[in-house]
Amino acid sequence: MATRHQARTAVVGLLYAYDLGNESIAKFSDEILEESKIRNRQREFSNTLFKGTLDNLDELDREIDLHLKDWDYANIGKVEKAIMRLGAFEILILKTDRAIIINEAVELAKKLADEKSPKFINGVLDAIGKPLKKPEEEIKEESEEEPKETQEKIETIEEDNQEKPLKS
Repeated sequence: MATRHQARTAVVGLLYAYDLGNESIAKFSDEILEESKIRNRQREFSNTLFKGTLDNLDELDREIDLHLKDWDYANIGKVEKAIMRLGAFEILILKTDRAIIINEAVELAKKLADEKSPKFINGVLDAIGKPLKKPEEEIKEESEEEPKETQEKIETIEEDNQEKPLKS
């Protein structure tokens, strides 16, 4: 019996083939899953993941793109896209525990993608589903931190000066 990890691995392969332009892959997904010995409940699970990801592809791509820092979505590798789309689907649509999905995605990336992909995918999936901060909120947070740090430094200096006697 196949594991959920094996089922997700097969789904990443299906999503990868779809992204390469093989849109008819959905018609053959059962045969491909059978070849991978993914049967019964795991096949149902795989089909839910594959079809659900395809049905929500535009929404998932938008959400992933929102959380890319210094990356153009069009330049991301197809394997990485497949892993992130699957992860985003499970986090956003199926509401599967974020930690489980991120861990699975990182393991898939270690196995299927290049060496920098696990960290990249981890960061993107961790951000997905969380509210986006507006630039002014980030600036406000930074400006709120600085006075506190500065005040603490001033207090430390004042305490040090009180402990040392003045030289005449």
